[in-house]
Amino acid sequence: MSTRNETLAGMEAPALGPTGRPMRDFPEPKPLRSHGPARIVTMCNQKGGVGKTTTSINLGAAVAEYGRRVLAIDFDPQGALSAGLGVDNHDATTIYDLLLNPRLDPKDAIQHTSVEGLDVIPANIDLSAAEVHLVNEVAREQILARVLRRVADDYDLILIDCQPSLGLLTVNALTAAHGVLIPLESEFFALRGVALLKETIDKVQDRLNPALQLDGILVTMYDARTLHAREVMDRVVGAFGDIVLETVIRRTVKFPDASVAGQPVTQFAPEHAAAEAHRQLARELIARGAIA
Repeated sequence: MSTRNETLAGMEAPALGPTGRPMRDFPEPKPLRSHGPARIVTMCNQKGGVGKTTTSINLGAAVAEYGRRVLAIDFDPQGALSAGLGVDNHDATTIYDLLLNPRLDPKDAIQHTSVEGLDVIPANIDLSAAEVHLVNEVAREQILARVLRRVADDYDLILIDCQPSLGLLTVNALTAAHGVLIPLESEFFALRGVALLKETIDKVQDRLNPALQLDGILVTMYDARTLHAREVMDRVVGAFGDIVLETVIRRTVKFPDASVAGQPVTQFAPEHAAAEAHRQLARELIARGAIA
């Protein structure tokens, strides 16, 4: 008995991460024997500035590093994902063209990036007119799904970077997806909108896409030095439990620097903690089964 107590006393308790749970180092995933069909994941939050595009760029790059084939869909008229990956979104076929013209081949819109295994279908300001043009279409909520079906077999993951709204484009993205990832800034007003977003996801599940799953809530722009950020984290974990991912993305200037360079942070600063955080995110989502 005393030996057991001595052993227990000598054991160190596992370190707790920002979410208040023991920190796990998720294993590096095994190589895939073949590619496709893709699991489609929508990056969604109706609040702007929470890290959707940054997460889409860097998660896509990190997953590609592990030998997966990734297609990122820029579904925001601002075209930030296209710019952040250094691809042309002006004199090119965009996702807007594919939505409006079913005769176009989606493969003709795909552009390669500087990251091996990571491709993009770009967007630009034209996409802002899509909702007006699609509103009278039959099965208008399923148009993006029809586009992605034609390229899904060529990829392991399709990431849709949504605009900050809950309009028809976002409903299209949710209808096309297998899973939803919600980036959530560690700030009180960002937290308030999650209930509305969850309600929209539930409606899409009920009426349009019963297979849709909530893959996780990712806390972004976290700064452990502020009491406010720690309080928001406590409330998020208290409200959503294990749906909150263990990986947390901390605030750093490396993200805007990488965006200006047109590269993911995994390529711009591969040894930086921000790059490793997204590799950890990729490993966690693969371990959870959200990515192959």
